[in-house]
Amino acid sequence: MFNIVSRDPMYNQNSVQPMRDALIAVGFSELLTAKDVEEAIDVEDNKTALVIINSVCGCAAGSARPGISLALQNETIPDKIYTGFAGQEKDAVDRIRLQLDGFPPSSPSIALFKDGKVLHFTQRHQIEGRTAEEIANEWKEIFNQYCSNKGPSISSENFTEVNHAVSCGSKIPLFNG
Repeated sequence: MFNIVSRDPMYNQNSVQPMRDALIAVGFSELLTAKDVEEAIDVEDNKTALVIINSVCGCAAGSARPGISLALQNETIPDKIYTGFAGQEKDAVDRIRLQLDGFPPSSPSIALFKDGKVLHFTQRHQIEGRTAEEIANEWKEIFNQYCSNKGPSISSENFTEVNHAVSCGSKIPLFNG
């Protein structure tokens, strides 16, 4: 169930699993190692790759996860969709952040890449205080501008079944390796 493949995670795996599941349910693949990141986004394949750095932050990730999930119900979506979890897969997230050269570390955050280059990046401070619908609308426009893959990522029937975790990170137990 748990995929600890790098340095010890910050939070208890049972507590963050619903936050992982919310993104996996809409088609995200997890980036668990730095090698995964390199093979996924640091490639010149003429494909768009969406990456969300997942987070336990309830105030921002609580709207980022459902917002980006709703955006993936768009008619046009990225070719590939990935997630790395801040404080959990530390090596993978460090490698994602290397691809975000020039931007400070931010979690949650959402980036669109093509050929290893950032096309658009939304940082935590641009997520906080926004609704899922506002985030979705912004990203649908970005998908329409840069992407050509046919959406949605999952059927609308399956989408209605997705549960999004919106708990505050301060209540999530730390990992006690």
